[in-house]
Amino acid sequence: MKSLIIAAPQSGSGKTTVTIGIMEVLKLRGLRVAPFKVGPDFIDPGYHRLVTGRPSINLDGWMCGPAFVRETFSLHAKDADIAVIEGVMGLFDGFGGRSEEGSTAQIAKLTGAPVVLVVNARGQARSVAAMVRGFASFDPDVRLAGVIFNNVGSDSHARILREAMEAAEPSLPVIGCIPADDRLDIPSRHLGLVTAEENRLPAHFLDHLVNVIKDSLDLGLLWSVADSPGPAAGTGPALPTATGSEPVRIGVARDEAFCFVYEDNLRLLSAAGAEIVPFSPLRDETLPADLQGLYLPGGYPELFAGQLAANLSMKEAIALAAADGMPVYAECGGFMYLTEGLVPLQGPIEATHRFVGVFPVTTRMLPRRKALGYREIELAGESIIGGPGMVARGHEFHYSEISEMPVGIERLFRVRRGSVELEMEGYRVRNCLGSYLHLHFGSCPGLAVCFVENCRNYCRQEL
Repeated sequence: MKSLIIAAPQSGSGKTTVTIGIMEVLKLRGLRVAPFKVGPDFIDPGYHRLVTGRPSINLDGWMCGPAFVRETFSLHAKDADIAVIEGVMGLFDGFGGRSEEGSTAQIAKLTGAPVVLVVNARGQARSVAAMVRGFASFDPDVRLAGVIFNNVGSDSHARILREAMEAAEPSLPVIGCIPADDRLDIPSRHLGLVTAEENRLPAHFLDHLVNVIKDSLDLGLLWSVADSPGPAAGTGPALPTATGSEPVRIGVARDEAFCFVYEDNLRLLSAAGAEIVPFSPLRDETLPADLQGLYLPGGYPELFAGQLAANLSMKEAIALAAADGMPVYAECGGFMYLTEGLVPLQGPIEATHRFVGVFPVTTRMLPRRKALGYREIELAGESIIGGPGMVARGHEFHYSEISEMPVGIERLFRVRRGSVELEMEGYRVRNCLGSYLHLHFGSCPGLAVCFVENCRNYCRQEL
């Protein structure tokens, strides 16, 4: 198997477009492409899945640690011809200014994959060589294998860029120059690109992208700089194992409104004995039969608030399950769905879209971002995902807020942003746990074990 990381000096350089274009070209040539995404992003992996037909796996050294990254990379790439990893932000950007944790550079070291740098050349000429030289020399343990220039204005612009690289870094090949082209733009909104569930990448877009990649890149050179990953140092973490003979059926909300879920969370739940049962709060009239637990991931419930509010039978089924004591774990958008409803930012309160109502608060969208960044939590008490003292990591990113949570509702998460203590959250009502945080179970595989076991215990009580 070969591997390749598509990185950039900064966000907005065109990583996602170049990555899905390369994936599509490789797939059309009959190759099995294993897609990966560095960092906590949910949207880019959706596009990877559309193109390759395989789930795209998040690799994050800060949330999950080196051992888990190596383990999950090896597992998901083992039957592929090539692993293509899309980076996050700039190549060396991560958790902080002094550490490589959470960066694409860290993942390059952990996987042994060479890096191809996508540079936005708009408004630059010879200066790009200075930039690339700096990236090439910043950390000698990161293998920079080639450069792709994006948003190139003309043939003469491309010639200057190539000449600059030949003079400054002759050992670093220019794999291609992609012309500026508005037809390659992917729509975006406040949390990033529009999700793949909403924007299915029409055939004409992919056809044009493939032609641009074929015409602009030296694909033979790209294949030659892709390399087999280096040997993985150490072993992976001990993963959960099933604690009972019968699988536990856990319903997972998966549709356009609830599409932000780490694939490894589902894998770890399965390893702990769960049978994952997808369902749609948007379209299904009720929950699947014989469930012992619910997992409501994040997404964009605010965009589908009217449809979610109108699905009365689904809301009633979830409310009854929660009232009966079924374990329910809800993150961000899923948590919003379990509140009393979405209140308009402006306008009459009567315009509120009524949701499930497990948590006695309302949600409202804000004109500006409310929270962004990595978070670490320590459990302050017994919960459906673990007991006191368990530590896990995740990410928070939302443009909404809830009204004041009543003091009688238990808070189970002690939350830290780096060394800064934040307000406690992780709200519990009966066996329902809701939070704005997207926890990665790879940071603490015991979370999956505890959730499955609590679902199993609920099943036993039902019997």
